[in-house]
Amino acid sequence: MPVTQGRSRRDRNNVLNRPEFMSLNQPLKTNNPEVRGSGRRPPHKQQQCQHQAPENAPQEPQENNKDRRESIKLPEEDCMQLNPSFKGIAINSLLAIDICMSKRLGVCAHHTSSCGSMRSIVNMLALTGHGIPWIVGTIWCLTRSNTLAGQEVLINLLLALLLDIMTVAGVQKLVKRKGPWEMSPSFLDYLAMDVWSFPAAHASRAAMVSKFLLAHLVLAVPLRILLVLWAFLVGLSRVLLGRHHLTDVGFGFALGYLHYTLVEMVWLSSNTCQTIISTLSWMPLF
Repeated sequence: MPVTQGRSRRDRNNVLNRPEFMSLNQPLKTNNPEVRGSGRRPPHKQQQCQHQAPENAPQEPQENNKDRRESIKLPEEDCMQLNPSFKGIAINSLLAIDICMSKRLGVCAHHTSSCGSMRSIVNMLALTGHGIPWIVGTIWCLTRSNTLAGQEVLINLLLALLLDIMTVAGVQKLVKRKGPWEMSPSFLDYLAMDVWSFPAAHASRAAMVSKFLLAHLVLAVPLRILLVLWAFLVGLSRVLLGRHHLTDVGFGFALGYLHYTLVEMVWLSSNTCQTIISTLSWMPLF
């Protein structure tokens, strides 16, 4: 009697014995006689079906499978990095700010821009930092110079200008960064190999020339201030015209100062300059 009472109490306390859960205790009703006799299919039959399925299924050629895998793969630029590094986030954020600010400052990019009426003036200011006028002007001054000191300074300035043009053209060819407004280069830009945006060739040249003239010419204080202001405005004019980003101009200024430092390190003496001039004396300009 105590055993039967304990069982009856456990049956009453069992949750599955409640009316709403009675269906869980009933066996699964199926029309398949094999499943009705046993709750699941025998393992040896499952293995037979697994072995027979590949034999009966049509075999697709391997080429179709490869094409299907390649079509599923997404290109790398469309894949999202779920865990980007902090460095990558910071660089992408700075680049986005640079592009946004450069486009906002490009107020003279077109004639229909907010300051399109000043486009011609800004173009003239940017032309003062172009490489072709500086090279032609330096050669012309060299042909008119009669002093050894003047010829020495002009030869080294010409060397610095050529170094600046070649270095900037090489870096631009490697980086191939487009401007904020993606404008086509002019004829003079093609001559000076100033085709891409990074770094800004005008800013590099202006910084190098201004530093060179400040170091080797005796100028009054107002002229020295105007020379530094000119270099800054040349770099700014390229941003206003929509040709370069702000970072392009900044790196251009740094590259120009580097060019000046290199020229000062390999400064050609007066004797070397006279040798170069005598070698080029067969040219009609000299």
